[in-house]
Amino acid sequence: MLTAAGATGQLIFLPVMAVLTERHSWRAASLVVTFAALAVVPFVVAVLRDYPEDLGVTAYGAPPGRPQAPAIHSTGAARRAVRALAAAARTKTFWALAGGFAICGATTNGLIGTHFVPSAHDHGMPETTAAGLLALVGIFDIAGTIVSGVLTDRIDPRLLLVCYYFFRGVGLLVLPWLLSDAVRPSMLLFIIVYGLDWVATVPPTAALCREAFGTSGTIVFGWVFASHQFGAALASVGAGIVRDTTGQYTLAWFGGAGLCLVAAIVSVTIRGHKRVSM
Repeated sequence: MLTAAGATGQLIFLPVMAVLTERHSWRAASLVVTFAALAVVPFVVAVLRDYPEDLGVTAYGAPPGRPQAPAIHSTGAARRAVRALAAAARTKTFWALAGGFAICGATTNGLIGTHFVPSAHDHGMPETTAAGLLALVGIFDIAGTIVSGVLTDRIDPRLLLVCYYFFRGVGLLVLPWLLSDAVRPSMLLFIIVYGLDWVATVPPTAALCREAFGTSGTIVFGWVFASHQFGAALASVGAGIVRDTTGQYTLAWFGGAGLCLVAAIVSVTIRGHKRVSM
């Protein structure tokens, strides 16, 4: 839910940013984001604490009456993170997860998040309308991620990843024929499906990290998530180059669809039930 909220926040801000940029300037839009970030600071100071015991509650999932957990040393976090990466990097499972998640980032933030609005504008759609469609992606993203979490408890996470990447690839494959100067039912269907799929990959990927790397699974997932951002950055630049070179985004969408096929195949090869000692 936290990951979905992060993605949803990015997308919901887009219509506001588009309107401010169109009516005023990009500086006004940047200032809105700045003040929104600063407004969160008082809530962090007033509400957030380090341990459940600080608020007089039991840790989520812990049995009632469980003794207080020992304090975690605040030093050595960087060392533990690097050690976990060094151990995980020696396994094919880590690279399969990181590679798949890099493609996840490439086909969400990198392609759709960055280039959907200008691509729609190329087809005559107003920027504010296209930004509003991305905001809808953010709304459906929450539902898709929660449902994905439920399914991860019941279905093999590898099969879920195959399905998610497959349907995302199909969406990117048909997107060039859906873009137009107006919002049609076919485009709304694409937005709904893509929204449900946006970060639905997070629960099964996190579960596989935990399954393969045990108590260090959360740290390893942090590194896997870093690959998500890396893939997004590369795809953002790559799609921009395609647009500048060919004058359209079609090859970028097709390339993203091909990457999704690769991610689906890689997901099948992920091994589980073998925890790596950190």
